[in-house]
Amino acid sequence: MNTMGKVYLVGAGPGDPQLLTLRGKRCLEQADVVVYDYLANPVLLEHAPEGAERIYVGRRDRGRYQEQHDVNHLLIGKARDGKVVVRLKGGDPFVFGRGGEEAEAVAEAGIPFEVVPGVTSAVAVPAYAGIPVTHRTLASTVAFVTGHEDPTKGSSSMEWPRLASADGTLVFLMGMKNLPAIVERLTKDGKSIDTPVALIRWGTRSHQRTVVGTLGTIVAQAERAHMEPPTIIVVGQVVRLREQLNWYETRPLFGKRILVTRAREQAGALSHLLEEYGAEPVEYPVIQTVPPESWHEVDAALAELSRYHWLLFTSVNGIRPFMERLKSSGQDARAFAGLRIGCIGPRTAEELPRYGLHADLIPAQFQAEGLIAAMTEAGVSGRRVLIARAAVAREILPDRLRAAGADVRVVTVYRTIRPISAVEQLREQLARRDLHVMTFASSSTVRNFCALFESREDLRTLTAGAAVACIGPITAQTAEEEGLPVTIMAKENTIPALVEAIVHYFHHVSSTST
Repeated sequence: MNTMGKVYLVGAGPGDPQLLTLRGKRCLEQADVVVYDYLANPVLLEHAPEGAERIYVGRRDRGRYQEQHDVNHLLIGKARDGKVVVRLKGGDPFVFGRGGEEAEAVAEAGIPFEVVPGVTSAVAVPAYAGIPVTHRTLASTVAFVTGHEDPTKGSSSMEWPRLASADGTLVFLMGMKNLPAIVERLTKDGKSIDTPVALIRWGTRSHQRTVVGTLGTIVAQAERAHMEPPTIIVVGQVVRLREQLNWYETRPLFGKRILVTRAREQAGALSHLLEEYGAEPVEYPVIQTVPPESWHEVDAALAELSRYHWLLFTSVNGIRPFMERLKSSGQDARAFAGLRIGCIGPRTAEELPRYGLHADLIPAQFQAEGLIAAMTEAGVSGRRVLIARAAVAREILPDRLRAAGADVRVVTVYRTIRPISAVEQLREQLARRDLHVMTFASSSTVRNFCALFESREDLRTLTAGAAVACIGPITAQTAEEEGLPVTIMAKENTIPALVEAIVHYFHHVSSTST
């Protein structure tokens, strides 16, 4: 007999994936099944285990679960099968999200359940548009109002005269299709046509759009702007504060969708920086780090580590496997006594303190040529140098060091491969011109990305609408050789410099277009 499972009704927040609560994230991490809808950001599904079942129950597009009772039966059935079920709902489950109905059904079926509140869009979306729903001098009250009542109720329960006479803020959810009727009822029952109104579509996401007007003008403005659901309607004097408090839509990369091609375990640093500047990172790893085909040469080098004068790391990817292999051989940081360590750049060097080590040498130029110059200045003639790197790499570093008189040994501590990924989804995004920039942090990412396309003509056609941003001249050279014209290049080989270059590019584009 199966052990009874459990249902978690989790608020996914308004759209920005960083607004998911810690409790919600923990529930997703232990889920066997995730049941999600149209308003829950699909990025949140990445918190669920790889083997978890993901079931879409949104009413938009074609889907199997179109009726609420079908969703209820699904939750109950999966829980009775002994599954941990996360019902991921946009915003907060109990704020116009039918969470109450689902909780009732689960409770009546005797299924254990828990409600995990979410950041409601009724507050968060106006905040991302620079509109506080309450303000000491402008609005002491706020009312959350459904813009779409249950059609089976027979008669409306809305108290329009009281809503129209209220001095506070009115926030209508799911009301875009009924905007003309909402405006008509409010003005008919006494609300001034000069009352400020804001319409906010896809609030808290990078493609958020805001239209501001008054009750007298907003319907016509909405038609001209082609505003559609999901849109929140804010009515009240607090809308006037947007002109001063519009913090989100004024960020330098707001509205830009930027492709991140780095390995999944490395993508976070770039994605987080892009988000800080207002962009939406679209992670599509075209590279994956895997162990070498054999550890034989690494083990042989570790057995005689004391004979080397220098150990060089040419990528942050090489440090962890090298140190783990050292540990598995029965050694620790004491094995580095008398050994100097060089790193190709600061990000690589930042990884060493995790293992009780620090870099003795970091070149001013964060690429092989810079490391060659720094090593030559330090004096390598007659020195024994161990280089831990990828299986496929430029030979310029060991060749130049040997030419300078060094005894160089190269060991492979990792390989890079192209992971299996949803190519069609990427192609569709490129064809729709949904991506504004494609970023490349290494030559390997460029080559693997270009290999996804049938021909150079196919590559040029699909990527024509996106700028190409490269971390440095070597990566940029590879991109040009592969048929990708480079638009943006970082001043130094670091992720922060790459993001700064993207910001500078769009600032320049904006300046020249105005």
